[in-house]
Amino acid sequence: MSEQKKCKNCGQNFEVSEDDLEFIRKVSPEYGGQVLGLPSPELCVVCRRIEHLAWRNERSIYKTKSDKSDKEIVSIYAPNSGYKVYSQSEFYSDDWDANSFGKEFDFTKPFFQQMDDLMKKVPRLARSVFDAENSDFVNSNWHVKNCYLTFNVGYSEDSLYCTQVFYSKSCVDCLDVKKSERLYGSFDCDNCQNAIYLEHCKNTFESFFGYDCSDCKNVFMCKNLKHKQYYIRNKEYAKDEYFRQLEQFGVTKRSGVKLFVDEFEKLKEGAIHKENNNINAENCIGDYLVECKNCKNCFNVFKSEDCYQVTDVDNDGKDSRYVDYAAENEFCYDGVSLSGYKNILGCWIVGGKNLVYCNICMNCSDCFGCTMLQNKQYCILNKQYTKEEYEQLLPKIIESMKSTGEWGKFYPMWLSPFGYNETVANDYFPKTKEEAEKLGSKWQDEDFGLKYEGPFYNPEDDISAYINNEAKQKELLGGIIKCEKTGKPFKVVPQELAFYMENKIPVPTKHSETRYKSLFKLRNPRKLHHRQCMCEETGHDHEGRCKNEFETTYAPDRPEKVYCEECYQKSVI
Repeated sequence: MSEQKKCKNCGQNFEVSEDDLEFIRKVSPEYGGQVLGLPSPELCVVCRRIEHLAWRNERSIYKTKSDKSDKEIVSIYAPNSGYKVYSQSEFYSDDWDANSFGKEFDFTKPFFQQMDDLMKKVPRLARSVFDAENSDFVNSNWHVKNCYLTFNVGYSEDSLYCTQVFYSKSCVDCLDVKKSERLYGSFDCDNCQNAIYLEHCKNTFESFFGYDCSDCKNVFMCKNLKHKQYYIRNKEYAKDEYFRQLEQFGVTKRSGVKLFVDEFEKLKEGAIHKENNNINAENCIGDYLVECKNCKNCFNVFKSEDCYQVTDVDNDGKDSRYVDYAAENEFCYDGVSLSGYKNILGCWIVGGKNLVYCNICMNCSDCFGCTMLQNKQYCILNKQYTKEEYEQLLPKIIESMKSTGEWGKFYPMWLSPFGYNETVANDYFPKTKEEAEKLGSKWQDEDFGLKYEGPFYNPEDDISAYINNEAKQKELLGGIIKCEKTGKPFKVVPQELAFYMENKIPVPTKHSETRYKSLFKLRNPRKLHHRQCMCEETGHDHEGRCKNEFETTYAPDRPEKVYCEECYQKSVI
């Protein structure tokens, strides 16, 4: 039987389905033949997601000092965080052991308090990076080279100011991009090259301002095109005329680009919007699901199956529920940044199996309430036990947690090392300091960014002014620019200027975080709405308005024309 509940945080009614309850029974820990059953959740899916994301600091990075060597390092932990931090090389060295900080469980204290004490004693890894060559100012990056201020980026190089970009090269100011090269200011693109300001485009090359274009080349200010070349505003031109028109548009000037950005916004309003952005998604409900099967209420998931209420899976998610940010995970439940098998109620778990309430553990198994461990088994609060001791002690701990009301609840927000405004929770669910603190979260009041009170540099309107002019280039690189929206100071770095000159893109006058927020707004809220197709076109095998219904992230009060998959395919040129 399903359960009807009221969320303890927001007060909204929600249902815990019979299927959910069965999954919770399956994923509950079992030791020595005893199943340590998990209770059903007390929070709705949105409030659970907020709790998860409040543990993921992806974009807030700081210059601070290593607590091991006192050398300057780049860290996701602010200088005032109260946590010990080691650099990558120091953390992975053999001259210290996280087990040495292990402690016995104290049955007179709540578990979360003991976890807090442990986390503040064990040195933490400064940033989440793996195999990052010449890429110091990045986080949540793996297999990258020559990257700068990139976040959640993998298998990429020579890229700047990008988020969730994979298998790509020479991309700047991009979000949700795969297998692309020399892309600028673009969102949700796959296999695109030498293009500027693309959205929802696939296999599109040498183009400007394209919305939902596939297999296109040399298109400008176009929408809903397939297999086209030499198009301007959805009108075909001869090759010579196309390039002649392009020369007159003044896209090398910031003032000219701004006019086209405004036009692009209007163009998108009149475009046909498909019910979702799923590709090869069989029996799935959600958005941005690629090569997935049987995934329901999921978002931004790649190559996964049998998942429910899961978001941001980079690849190979299987049979998991209520997990945010994951890769190569199976049978995982209620956590964030998880991989491995049957890992539950944890944060940033890399591989391993049967981990419960663990935080930043790599390739461990059968551990409970541990942090910063590597290749360990049968540990509780970082203390080593034998298999027999572990299986005898754990049921007693869980009974103690039941008495304090902690068992089965995800980490409370006050336990997170980060302020709410440092995490991706504030991207998806923005809150004021007062609202965040009411939920029990911390808040980062200090601004550790660039302090500058001197004169500001005003970049030239036309990027051509810098090409072949070393004096101008030196002036720009040595200057500080004031963000036209927030007033925040920022610099242009050499590799960035080289990209702008090579691709004839005007120097931006908005801070990179401001530019990121503009891209982030292009992604619909992760909430599904039941709607009817809006198509009323003739020749689509329906009379009057199409009767097809679907779940979509486009809210009913939005102005876009939203079509079902069938009508969309018949309408796109």
